[in-house]
Amino acid sequence: GIKLPSSEVYLLPHLMAPAVTTMPHSHPTNTSLSELHLTGIPGLQQLHHWISVPFCIMYLVTLAGNSTLLCVIKADPCLHLPMFLFLSMLAVIDLVMSTSITPKMLGIFWFHSTAISLNACLTQMYFVHAFSVMESGVLVAMAFDRYVAICNPLRYLSILTSPVVAAIGLVTLLRAVVFMSPLTFQIHRLPLCSPAVVDHSYCEHMAVLKLACRDAAFSNTYSLSISTYVGSFDSLLIALSYALILRAVLSLSSPQARKKAFSTCSSHLCLIALFYIPGLLSMYMERYHQELPPHIQVLLADIYLLIPPAFNPLIYGIRTKPLRAPWNCSLCGAMFWICNESSIVDNTLMF
Repeated sequence: GIKLPSSEVYLLPHLMAPAVTTMPHSHPTNTSLSELHLTGIPGLQQLHHWISVPFCIMYLVTLAGNSTLLCVIKADPCLHLPMFLFLSMLAVIDLVMSTSITPKMLGIFWFHSTAISLNACLTQMYFVHAFSVMESGVLVAMAFDRYVAICNPLRYLSILTSPVVAAIGLVTLLRAVVFMSPLTFQIHRLPLCSPAVVDHSYCEHMAVLKLACRDAAFSNTYSLSISTYVGSFDSLLIALSYALILRAVLSLSSPQARKKAFSTCSSHLCLIALFYIPGLLSMYMERYHQELPPHIQVLLADIYLLIPPAFNPLIYGIRTKPLRAPWNCSLCGAMFWICNESSIVDNTLMF
């Protein structure tokens, strides 16, 4: 071999190159990413301005409906019942969940503002998925509340006391934190490879995991398992509650009352299905059906985060008699206890 003179130092080009990590099926890429770019809805970028119209309308309806609901419930002491406290929790969750994604999404659609810092992306991811788990828990609590109100109305206030309602809310919050914190922590520790492009309209965890430079099978499996468990277990509890409710409804003597109850139950169940089915479908499509157009998966993920928050105050709120005419209970403060009792009996048929 050729010996190099000891008095000279030769700096070979490949020794001077920066450290890189090779991503499977990709070119060597730098791992020091501090900013990501969201594509919006892949394949439909030319339609972003049109798509933004219904998205913006749904967001405005979400803000107006849920804010009005919170103000009405807070202003009227007669509405400080468990069912309306759960409804308030749902309204707060919907406001946070929608606000965590929709303004950025509209920025992408209107101004092509695709850049998002890694920390902001992880924060958005945590809020979206944690509050989705919280919403699922609150829907279960609301189904249980309706079961008690209809099947055991005389013990309604003794079963769902204020400490019990607070405990249910706290458990719902803690469950979301316990389930979603490990996932966010895992993704935060993963090195990400460029190009730093997330093919989604928000920082959905499976879309972000595609940028991982090393094997992310554990994070993928964990997120899919948690989502499947929450969706399946909670929807099963909700279905059980409504089955018991429908059994009680069938025993009503009045055909008009049965018809009204069936109408209310069907609208609730349709809205619940809009929350669970698109969310689970989008994740399973992301994991197992790579050949499908990506915009279908993204639109499904957007639907379950945008439509239920817009319709929840309309279905659960406006169709509830005490919320349609709260002033009936506010005419006299001395009627407060009577108002509480009559609201429960009234909601036996009105939900």
